[in-house]
Amino acid sequence: MKRRDFIKLAGLALAGAGWGRATQAADRKRPNFVVIYADDLGYGDLSCFGHPTIRTPNLDRMAAEGAKLTQFYSAASVCTPSRAALLTGRLPIRSGMCSDRRGVLFPDSGGGIPASEVTLAELLKGAGYATGCFGKWHLGHLPPFLPTNNGFDTYLGIPYSNDMDRVGGAGRAGITNPKVAYFNVPLMRDDKVIERPADQTTITRRYTEAAVDFIQTHKDKPFFVYLAHNMPHVPLFRSKAFEDKSLRGLYGDVIEEIDWSVGQVLEALRREGLDKNTLVLFSSDNGPWLTFNEHGGSAGPLRDGKGSTWEGGMREPTIAWWPGTIRAGSLLTDMASTLDVLPTCAELAGARMPEDRIYDGASMVPLLTGTGPGRRNIMVYYRGTQLRALRKGPWKIHLYTRTEYRGQTLEKHDPPLLFNVEVDPGEQYEVGARHPDIIADLLAEVKKHQATVKPVPSQLEIPLPKA
Repeated sequence: MKRRDFIKLAGLALAGAGWGRATQAADRKRPNFVVIYADDLGYGDLSCFGHPTIRTPNLDRMAAEGAKLTQFYSAASVCTPSRAALLTGRLPIRSGMCSDRRGVLFPDSGGGIPASEVTLAELLKGAGYATGCFGKWHLGHLPPFLPTNNGFDTYLGIPYSNDMDRVGGAGRAGITNPKVAYFNVPLMRDDKVIERPADQTTITRRYTEAAVDFIQTHKDKPFFVYLAHNMPHVPLFRSKAFEDKSLRGLYGDVIEEIDWSVGQVLEALRREGLDKNTLVLFSSDNGPWLTFNEHGGSAGPLRDGKGSTWEGGMREPTIAWWPGTIRAGSLLTDMASTLDVLPTCAELAGARMPEDRIYDGASMVPLLTGTGPGRRNIMVYYRGTQLRALRKGPWKIHLYTRTEYRGQTLEKHDPPLLFNVEVDPGEQYEVGARHPDIIADLLAEVKKHQATVKPVPSQLEIPLPKA
């Protein structure tokens, strides 16, 4: 079934069920959703997750009023596939939004999110939600792939990473030193470029203001806000109000401005009386870009970072907030993933998910509401189209490993490496020799999973059409 056909049928079904005649009061009973997504944020970069010098009082309060999810995973360790997974509830290998040659989409890419995929925005829009996207998109910059053609009513943001379209300054210095290069990235409103190059010192603030305005404008009907910050992906920028504020330097300034942004969104929800009817989720697309040293973040106790399938590449600092529904101060240690966001929102919104495809997520409603345990027991770790690791319960096997971005070669492990990532989240103590039965069980899960996967052509390797 084509995506737009599904949305049309979903809308007709909802209208027939009486949604089209629902009162504002009935609409308000369905929760709003706000997903705040950082870029390249490390597990250890927030004060509520243990950072000693970065101050994040708004995120700390969000965690104190809600729940910290300590074993929450992105579905990929780099930008494009992780965002595709969040918005579709499906592993990127099922949609072609991954590649072994090109890790992400670039300005010279001609592909993007396929029309056959049903995004979370489309699912909720079909259920009567207003939908707004503010920030980094990175699922295709050509018209068919933009947010407004994929379920969002409005968009303000940079369509890909903020280090692309670089002018001058080859190599690392060109990214970390703005005096030797600039980045000609476009700032778009809906499908039009409104500023080029985007003034990146203003984007965290402007995204935040746009999200708050959207909340205020749509406060009388259900809404979905996707606030996807470009930061702290390099190059790092912050507004003058946050210059030299953090003991952690420029990187800390950037994180503290994102924390300010979270505070603005939560305060808007409180001010409009929407806090008890809104689920807010804060997380990141992947781990920290460690090769940029002080311009990159920290994975805290976890091993490695962005690009890898060690825990530091995919386990993210995550907070869920819904006053009156999520118990304040909760510490949720059950496994969960960005793949679970779409089925969670669908259940809460009463939206029907398509039945003609495989989903890789499970609803987190019991976990978040305290009515039951988490529903995820297995996590698969892909880099491109290659399955490199699998976790079941506390146990994780590595079939392949590589510390990314440091020139190392891919290493195959036969037998696989085995770690208990609840006892040893830093993956320092390999215990495979003591547990051959557990390795055999996890290898059976690998085989079972791979039997469900039918790779499709990569969207990341489609060249830009010639003018």
